[in-house]
Amino acid sequence: MRGADAKQEAMFSYVSPEQRVPLDHPLRPIREMVDTVLKEMSPRFVRLYARVGRPSIAPERLRALLLQIFYSVRSERLLMEQLDYNLLFRWFVGMEMDEEAWNHAVFSKNRERLLTEEIAQAFFQRVLRQAKPYLSDERFTVDGTLIEAWASQKSFRPKNEAGRPQDTAREANFHGERRSNETHQSTTDPDARLYKKSKGSEAKLSYLGHGLMENRNGLLVKTMVTQADGTAERDAALLMASKIPGTRRVTLGADKNYDTRDFVSTVREMRITPLVKSKANNSRRREVGLRFAIGTWTAETFHGAWTRSSEDLVT
Repeated sequence: MRGADAKQEAMFSYVSPEQRVPLDHPLRPIREMVDTVLKEMSPRFVRLYARVGRPSIAPERLRALLLQIFYSVRSERLLMEQLDYNLLFRWFVGMEMDEEAWNHAVFSKNRERLLTEEIAQAFFQRVLRQAKPYLSDERFTVDGTLIEAWASQKSFRPKNEAGRPQDTAREANFHGERRSNETHQSTTDPDARLYKKSKGSEAKLSYLGHGLMENRNGLLVKTMVTQADGTAERDAALLMASKIPGTRRVTLGADKNYDTRDFVSTVREMRITPLVKSKANNSRRREVGLRFAIGTWTAETFHGAWTRSSEDLVT
């Protein structure tokens, strides 16, 4: 029998968000770990707030920022929209069914006030302490990633124009103009630098994020954010490697961007064995691949069949 497509909404619901979230949902153990850390940090939160005045958003409710990371919510405005109707998000944050979601600007101000570098680092260290039984103490990997700044290319203006009124027409069209970090600076984010991660890619106003991971389960043990320049990855790697606990010799893996004489020698002086991908081997591999492609194209085009002696494949 076909059911009716009823449009009438029920006035009351007797199923709580706790009952709707499956028992095996991956957010359940994450919430338990986060709640444990936030409970430990509660005395620290108390010292950050005045005893009188208008109550703010509870610092524990800022666990919503983890949802923004897990589900790649691109803005806090959209995060507040999700909290308005997403039962899973409401359950994780601890909101009641009828509780109103916060204004995105209010949420952002509370986040900026609370998540200082010191508080964020304390939270990360407590999470890391819970993961300690799963961490390797001898094999690590370091890498960097490009973090795009919240600044447009139009804000990247010549430094000598700091006191002059902006030329709207010129600001809208910067194509063909030679720009560099020595002569230009962003007016909205002065610390951002024009940078590109690889050859042929687009240069963007960016920062560099750095991470040190252990190799047993791929968990982060150290993180850093620096200005984007050609040596920041190696400098940050050395700084994070120097803070690896213990006295035993460890290994440190890295890609070809870390293959420099100074980096490798410095890591060895720190009693760390570097496992760095060689730039020479990579360029040699590209050369062999190019010779192979040219040989294949020539044979198929001019001889109708591909014949190649074993000597051509010897490097």
